[in-house]
Amino acid sequence: MTGAPFEPPLSVRPRLQDESNEDDLHRCEVGRRLYRIRSADSGGQRSSASILINRMYATRGYASRPLPDESSPTRITLVASEHETTVATITVGFDSSAGLQVDTLFSQEVNALRQAGRMVCEFTTLAIDQVVRSRRVLASLFNVAYIYAHRVMGFDTLLIEVNPRHVLYYERMLGFKVMAPQRYSPRVGAPAVLMGINFSYIREQGERFARLSRASGAGRSLYPDWFSPLEEEAILRRLTRSMAPAESVLHRRYEPLQLLQA
Repeated sequence: MTGAPFEPPLSVRPRLQDESNEDDLHRCEVGRRLYRIRSADSGGQRSSASILINRMYATRGYASRPLPDESSPTRITLVASEHETTVATITVGFDSSAGLQVDTLFSQEVNALRQAGRMVCEFTTLAIDQVVRSRRVLASLFNVAYIYAHRVMGFDTLLIEVNPRHVLYYERMLGFKVMAPQRYSPRVGAPAVLMGINFSYIREQGERFARLSRASGAGRSLYPDWFSPLEEEAILRRLTRSMAPAESVLHRRYEPLQLLQA
């Protein structure tokens, strides 16, 4: 591997905790649902995330592998849960001497980014329960992963591998660009396309839509469902001051929204 990949501190673990108290959580409005986003640090949480990944990948004919029993210093798995049931998950992988999963198929393209001085990370194993599949759950999961990878850890470039039929979705909803033609992935048993985006663009879009009404971007982007600037700064403060192993959660209330198309 060429370039000088970033090595995250071995002690880094995110802590996501709401500033409201437990009484506030019990006073959520009728018809609104409460989800919690946290890091999957325990064996039970990682097992639950693996079960969801396997189930959702299998419905699309993809192969999958369970998450490792223990978390890695270069990978962090986030889970969204409702009543302790995992309903969505995503893993953030940080570039290191071991490389990234995207190196398997797209090493030439990833190395070119490294040689250009880019700080590269990847989002992998995204899975959302079909019963939930809310735009806001997906947006919030991406938003927290972005805050951690970019604003806490300092990475500037995000890569993902997607099935070719999902390319237009990620272009339209988040602004990803295709960076390499499709190649066959033995890991999932299906073709994959490399897509990338600069975190600076994500930040600009989040700030832009924060100034607009939510309805102005409904159906065309996930950014209208991003956290508000005040919420994001509060999450950032908690993450940067709480880099220690500990279970903690971020609470957010959601209204049931239009389901995502598979």
